[in-house]
Amino acid sequence: MHPHIQNLLTCIELEEKEQANRYQLDQSHSLKQLKAEGLALHPIIVTRKNFGYADYPEISFKLNFPPETNLFKDGAAIECFLSSEESIKGILLSIDGRQGTFRLFAPDFPDWIEENGVGIKLAPDTRTTAIMKKVIKELEQNKQLEKLFEKIHQADAVNTNNEPINLSSFDFQNKKLNESQQQAVGKVVQNNGITILHGPPGTGKTTTLAEAVLQLIKNGEKVLISAPSNTAVDHFAKTLIQKGVKLLRVGNSSKVDDEIFSHTPEGKMSNSNIQKEIKQLKIRAEEFRRIALKYKRSFGKAEREQRNLLFKEVKELRNEIKKLQRYHEEKLLDEADVIAGTPIGLYDENLDNRKFDTLIVDEAGQCIEPLAWCIFSKAEKIVLAGDHWQLPPTVLSHEAAARGFNRSILETTLAHNDAAHLLNTQYRMREAIAGFSSQYFYNSLLQTAKHLQNKGTHITFIDTAGSGYNEKHGPDGVSLQNEGELQIVNKILEQEQWNLSASAFISPYAGQVVAATEVLPAPLRKSTIDSFQGQEKENIIVSLVRSNDEGEIGFLKDYRRMNVAITRAKEQLIVIGDSATIGADKFFNEFLSYVEKFGNYRTVWEFEV
Repeated sequence: MHPHIQNLLTCIELEEKEQANRYQLDQSHSLKQLKAEGLALHPIIVTRKNFGYADYPEISFKLNFPPETNLFKDGAAIECFLSSEESIKGILLSIDGRQGTFRLFAPDFPDWIEENGVGIKLAPDTRTTAIMKKVIKELEQNKQLEKLFEKIHQADAVNTNNEPINLSSFDFQNKKLNESQQQAVGKVVQNNGITILHGPPGTGKTTTLAEAVLQLIKNGEKVLISAPSNTAVDHFAKTLIQKGVKLLRVGNSSKVDDEIFSHTPEGKMSNSNIQKEIKQLKIRAEEFRRIALKYKRSFGKAEREQRNLLFKEVKELRNEIKKLQRYHEEKLLDEADVIAGTPIGLYDENLDNRKFDTLIVDEAGQCIEPLAWCIFSKAEKIVLAGDHWQLPPTVLSHEAAARGFNRSILETTLAHNDAAHLLNTQYRMREAIAGFSSQYFYNSLLQTAKHLQNKGTHITFIDTAGSGYNEKHGPDGVSLQNEGELQIVNKILEQEQWNLSASAFISPYAGQVVAATEVLPAPLRKSTIDSFQGQEKENIIVSLVRSNDEGEIGFLKDYRRMNVAITRAKEQLIVIGDSATIGADKFFNEFLSYVEKFGNYRTVWEFEV
């Protein structure tokens, strides 16, 4: 086995272990502990039962207690449990306040589902890790994938042809594309292997990819679109749907944006004639099931046989339902020009025997390598689009990250390929805001659209050195806070009189964001930098938090996080930090020098906090 493949398998196993640890699902943790840490909802009161999509049991429930801080989100993997009974795996479809709905991966409802003491708890996403392990183990057995693997992991093996495309034959639907965007479309359309599209912040990556998809469809191609998160898939899908593309969004429908649901198999089926037939079959199946359940534990041979016959009939009816749904889904797949989903969502038996002409992986800079191998076999040509100078994939296991597991498929491919096509003009932010990122991360190649040239001051650094505004640990004892910087933020908001709904406060530390929610105005968006990637606001205030005598800056050393932070603002960017702490670092020293030259360098004393 190739050493890199072995390393990937080891990393997946490390990630599995960390998931289990994070969710604390081992038997040593009591139900009380799970509830206290937001990992269990107990007890739940069942309000409705029905057989939903694919005829899985679905349970609606309510809580008789306030749903205080918990980690439950739509689409989360869960287990439904009752003391002394075997728990059943499922998925949380929705949760809103004291009400929610979940689906069980079981042929029927458990007998105990309506008893007192039923609850649900979070579970690790074992399906994802199981799929990744299977794909990686089989990688060397697939000649096509093995060849591609060698191309990606061997120096200079990826096609490095970066010659300009002759665009004279292209009839672009979007007439506003700039030269670099047109060239990118041309490279995607004429792609014969792997094409890398490098899209820095604000350069219109989605707009460019959408035009490329339209051109591919015009050429008669079937296109597969993927991204590592459901949010990213839905963002791209919305753009294509607005342009009239026949798109089918596959995967777990509970994780799909409401605006996209009508473009899922489940959404399309809900409005089809076939749904009426399925509904009638479900009514019959439920009637047989209800009659069968009338036979209790103490009954004779004849009753037992009758009960078994009824359950057999229920099973046959459900199989018929699944056949109808499968037939409908196949028809929808045939009709669609574009299929979209996450790598795991696309790892589906309905797609096993389907080949696509082009696969586009958006936000490839956040896609870990095993997820990419889940879908690489599905198309002849591959496009990787993203920015490796923004945040890398999220990995739970520190040990796995140390072994390179948080290195994206984009970064891995770029290591042996210098032919990425750069979208070189940004349309988001003022020139002064974009300038430092262009200089430091993009070899000064990132230009700013003419209408965004500077008018006044757009970037400010507020220096807290010597103020005594030192960092401290928050109530959780882990994340850091800086109360002094929050006081400055309030002063800024008083002075600037911004539209708060068009502004945001961001920080690398979750503890600072928690503290900010208590002292900053409610309409102001508060977020960690990591959660704010891909978003933008007119005005952004960044609180760096770090202020100590040792010059320790922690994970501020991941400069990609700062690249995200300083490229979110369209009009005004204000960064608050301690130059005495951060200034010894080469990156931050250069940033401070840049602000002095092109912006406004202020001290905390000006605010008289």
